[in-house]
Amino acid sequence: MSQLIPLRALLDDSGLPRKEPAALPQQNADVPAQPCQGEAMALGHTVTLTATEMDTIITRLQPHFPPYLLKIEPGPYSGLRFEFAPFTGREPKPFRPQSFWDDPQLTFVPQSTNPTEHRLRRCAGQILDDLYEEAAEQWKDAAYVADLKAVVGDAPDRWRAYERESKALASAYAYLRTGEAATEWPAALSRLVDAQDRTRAAAAAFDDRAEEIARMHETHRHADLGHVAALTRAGYPEAKDWHIASADVYGSGYCSSFSTDVPLAEQVRRLIEQQDNHITKVGRLMGTATA
Repeated sequence: MSQLIPLRALLDDSGLPRKEPAALPQQNADVPAQPCQGEAMALGHTVTLTATEMDTIITRLQPHFPPYLLKIEPGPYSGLRFEFAPFTGREPKPFRPQSFWDDPQLTFVPQSTNPTEHRLRRCAGQILDDLYEEAAEQWKDAAYVADLKAVVGDAPDRWRAYERESKALASAYAYLRTGEAATEWPAALSRLVDAQDRTRAAAAAFDDRAEEIARMHETHRHADLGHVAALTRAGYPEAKDWHIASADVYGSGYCSSFSTDVPLAEQVRRLIEQQDNHITKVGRLMGTATA
């Protein structure tokens, strides 16, 4: 997150500093001006900005503000807070414009040449850096959400299909443990195999979409939004229940039996293997008991 620069000048309704310095409350008359912390990082010492100096800086920066900037106002812990119009994520990534570097009122002036201009221009650069850094952070989140919207597609339908088939599989397997199953054992086994096949296919279908989502998560791993938060903002709050492994496990051809971060189809394969082993053992024991 950006380093905020404390602001002594109060702002008017437009979000920009007032033209006339505002008087501090009487009880705060002995409180010194806040230090410019961002400038402290840049210059190695603290400086103070009066209302007039801040007004000068903002006036010089006006031509280089982005069109999506709505307001600059004091932050909750001193400093500046920037308000932007909502990003779609399809705009170019925010960055400090070349016009700043070409502006004769903002180009670097050595401290030995003009200490006042040196300080003002360094603080102006810090403010603009903070503004575009904050804008870039918000833009990254919006780009993440926009890209997710493009790849999620029919993932909700595929997940619902998997849940439906998974429940049917659990029911078919549970039925084998009932007395009724003994009267139609071959048919019950056949229905279980059908349920296994449908669940396996549904899991693989969801994995196809989950892989795209996982790779988008990886692309935007530096965004502030978490995976679930990004999917929720994209319009899929139910995604908190989806099984999406990390991007590097899809299509790897091998999944460790000790790994919990595996594709859904691999989880189903392991479940079916357990069911088959159990049924095989039951059949072997039944044969032994009747021998």
